[in-house]
Amino acid sequence: MRGSHLSRTRSLAIVLALAASGAVALSGCGQKQQTVGSAPPPKKQDAFERRADQIARDWPKVSPVAGRQEALLPLVGADRPKGSEGKDIREITVTVGHSACDARFGARSQESKGLVVVTGWGKKKSAKGMCTEMLATDKVKVKLKGPLGDRKVVDAATGKELLKG
Repeated sequence: MRGSHLSRTRSLAIVLALAASGAVALSGCGQKQQTVGSAPPPKKQDAFERRADQIARDWPKVSPVAGRQEALLPLVGADRPKGSEGKDIREITVTVGHSACDARFGARSQESKGLVVVTGWGKKKSAKGMCTEMLATDKVKVKLKGPLGDRKVVDAATGKELLKG
């Protein structure tokens, strides 16, 4: 009986130590073993995702963001692809206003039931060398997860409607 008591005490100590570390192996009726641990931390939203959620929540009462942010560059406009008619549009073209100093630039979107929130983004070149602060504009295609339908396309930086579906 004494050996059995020590064995149970050691097993309990091991289970408690594993529980404290966030992972415990449990078994039921000795057949299947299952590992239980803490859930992964929630993904932290970036500036664009937070802004797109705010626009979807507050639409149409949305104010522009203050200042220039690399993740929220204003868009000059948005166009449907040429020759596309109807509600099955799954791609739009936006004109991104970015710095001539940006080494890379592009656009991204976040979709909800009634809106497609789009932003431009830019990554500056390294600080070496001279660069003008001249505005450059380029067209960028944005693929949509679902058809545009009747949704409105909204610029994340300005909060303005660019296109009606």
